[in-house]
Amino acid sequence: MGQTLAEKILQNHTDEQVTGAGQIVQCKVDMVLANDITAPLAIKSFKAMGAKKVFDRDKISLVCDHFTPNKDIDSAEQVKVVRDFAEEMGVTHYYECGEVGVEHALLPEKGIVGPGYVVIGADSHTCTYGGLGAFATGMGSTDVGAGMALGETWFKVPPTIRVNLTGTPGKYVGAKDFVLNQIGILGVSGALYKALEYGGEVVDNMTIEGRMTIANMAIEAGGKVGLFPVDQKTLDYSSKAGFKGGELMTPDADAVYERVVDIDVTGMAPQVACPHLPDNVKPVDETAGLKIHQAVIGSCTNGRIEDMREAAEVLKGRKVDPKVRCIILPATPSIWKACMQEGLMEIFMDAGCIVGPPTCGPCLGGHMGILAGGERAISTTNRNFKGRMGSLESEVFLSNPAVAAASAVAGEIINPAKL
Repeated sequence: MGQTLAEKILQNHTDEQVTGAGQIVQCKVDMVLANDITAPLAIKSFKAMGAKKVFDRDKISLVCDHFTPNKDIDSAEQVKVVRDFAEEMGVTHYYECGEVGVEHALLPEKGIVGPGYVVIGADSHTCTYGGLGAFATGMGSTDVGAGMALGETWFKVPPTIRVNLTGTPGKYVGAKDFVLNQIGILGVSGALYKALEYGGEVVDNMTIEGRMTIANMAIEAGGKVGLFPVDQKTLDYSSKAGFKGGELMTPDADAVYERVVDIDVTGMAPQVACPHLPDNVKPVDETAGLKIHQAVIGSCTNGRIEDMREAAEVLKGRKVDPKVRCIILPATPSIWKACMQEGLMEIFMDAGCIVGPPTCGPCLGGHMGILAGGERAISTTNRNFKGRMGSLESEVFLSNPAVAAASAVAGEIINPAKL
């Protein structure tokens, strides 16, 4: 019997024979990740179990990106705990200050994660690395603390839902729209503890950044992982980033799937997820005319350079509505630098945007863009739960960068093609 991508990667990390979904297997891990919110809890668990050192100082990544630059005393204390632990353990991949970026954009960019890896992280959007063909998944801080000590963990082999993306997308329609549409089809728990495996001609033509956008939101459908095949494009991206290793990997032709979902993107309009769940998805024109107070362009979902370019294309020569706060957060220092080199910063500033440092910030209602009661935001982030970005009486709509940028200009949600 053939294997899915998830089964193949787990097989390469266990001494047991992977026979199919539901099996419990003990696997070696290639990278363990935590951030300034989750790492202190993982460190507490690590010490409570009596561990004296991490299993491999090169295979731990601690990224202080959620409440940094430190927004208050509590966040400063959180970061100090992580910083002190990293120094004590000699952790190679510790990121703070000028080197820090949004974790799930930073690690692929630096070649720290890559094809065929098993990655566990104390952050639900660790699944982003599936865009590179890695079995990457979020776990609780206690499990991650154990992973830092042992270098292994157990998994229940997930059943796989195959998602085939076919057709030809139109202008202003891309990866974010494909994944929102898919979440609308499956629902927020439709892939609960399942692997989402992507293929089709649209995937073949998609950039690695686009693949990571889709993999990032696998968890929004309940997915354990979101996985893309490893093709030459993947290997080239990873090699350029400095990742060592990796090989071509596709699912077997006779792999067993729990379900197959076919999505033809031809004629698809830009998609918008309406409050208060990511599966409340509608074509943008059905939400058009809703006044907004804030637009956020950034995050681990859409803070990469191609997202910045997409927003700049819409904003060039235009002005943000004076009643709208348009916040742009390039996800890493290198993306920030690329924005400057390409003249995107000038476009953003001339349009009246607020450009901030690489941080998760407003995505989780942390800082640098909190909503007041009665306010409405459109955002390129990944969640729009009630109170996610501030007041329980606020609303968050999710979209691609072009829709968010166009809406900032119009002062209301709008299809960029109609701006």
